Amino acid sequence: MNAQLYSLTGMITLGLRLVVGWTYFSAFLRRVVLENKLISDAPGYIGEKFNHFLPNSIGIKPVIEYLVLNPNLLWWAMVIFTVIEGIVGLLFMLGFFTRLMSIGVLLLAGGILLGSGWLGTTCLDEWQIGILGVAAGFTVFLAGGGLFSLDHVLLPKFTFLKDQDWLVWLTSGALPLSEKVFSKFTVLGAGVILLLSLYTNQVFHHGVWGPLHNKSVKPIVEISDASLTNTNLAFTVYRVEGVDVYGSFLIGISLKNEKGETVFEKGAEELAHFPEGQIYNRYVAKVKPGKHSLVIPLGAKAELVVNDEEISQLPTGNYTLVLIDISGTIWEQPVTK
Repeated sequence: MNAQLYSLTGMITLGLRLVVGWTYFSAFLRRVVLENKLISDAPGYIGEKFNHFLPNSIGIKPVIEYLVLNPNLLWWAMVIFTVIEGIVGLLFMLGFFTRLMSIGVLLLAGGILLGSGWLGTTCLDEWQIGILGVAAGFTVFLAGGGLFSLDHVLLPKFTFLKDQDWLVWLTSGALPLSEKVFSKFTVLGAGVILLLSLYTNQVFHHGVWGPLHNKSVKPIVEISDASLTNTNLAFTVYRVEGVDVYGSFLIGISLKNEKGETVFEKGAEELAHFPEGQIYNRYVAKVKPGKHSLVIPLGAKAELVVNDEEISQLPTGNYTLVLIDISGTIWEQPVTK
C-alpha cells in the first residue's frame, strides 16, 4: 500500500488521536499537577479507586488483589501506571512513535476494560471508556500518524534510520504488507475487538442477552466467617457492589434468635463510634467509623469484632446476624453459639 494513502488515513484519524491521547494524558495531569492523588493516606488516593475495581473484575483480579494486599507495591504500581499514562497520552497526541503508543493505548484501555468495565452508575461508563480505547488504539495503529505527526517531521532527519524496515511498525508510514494481507489483518483485529466487546458487555452487564443489570446502583455487602464466642461477635464484611464514589453506611448490627426476636443490637450512634482497634481491614479501601454510621467503601473487606457482655449471656443456639444499610437494605447470615 502506498505512502500517500497512509498520509491520508493518518490525517483522517487525527481527531481520534488527539482526543484519546488527551484522556490518558489528562489522567496524569489530574493526579500529579492539578491535585496529588498519589498520597497513600490522603482522600482521593488513586490506589483506593484501584481497590474499587476488585470485586467484579475479570482476568486481572489476582493482580489487583495482590497489589491491594501489599500497599507499598500498590503505590509504586500507581506511580508507574500514572507516568506511563502521561507519556503514552502525550506522545500519542503528538504522533511520536505513533504505532508504539497505539499499542500502549490498547493495553491501557484493555486494563481499564477488564478491571473496571462493570462500574458506572447512570450508564456503562468504564466499559465504554475501555472498549472504545481498545478500538481507537487498534485503528490508529493501522493508520499511523500521517502528515500531522512528529514521526513525519522528525524521522526523515535521521537518515541512518531510513532503511530500517522494522521501524515503521513502531512509528508511522506505509506498513510493509500487501493489500490482501492488510485486509485480513484489519478484519481479524476488528473481529477480535468485537468479540471482546460482546463478551465483556455480557459478563459485566448482560448487554447481549438476558436481563440487564447494573452492579453500581445499590450496595451489596457479603458476610462470611460469622462466629459467637464468649463476649465477641465476629464476622467479615466485603462490599462487592454499589457506587464507587461513596460507601455503604451501616446503621445497624443485630442478632435474632430462632423465633425472629432481636436479642442483641447496635445502632447508628454506636457504629459511628465503633472502635477502630476492632476493625481488621484487609485491603487499601478501609471500613471505618463515619459521622453517623459505619462506612464500608466499595471493595473494602474487613473483620469486625463486636465485644459486649450481653453476648456472653445469650443461650447456646442458632441466630441470624442482621446488618442494616442506611438505604434500608438488609443483609443476613446464620451464626451459631
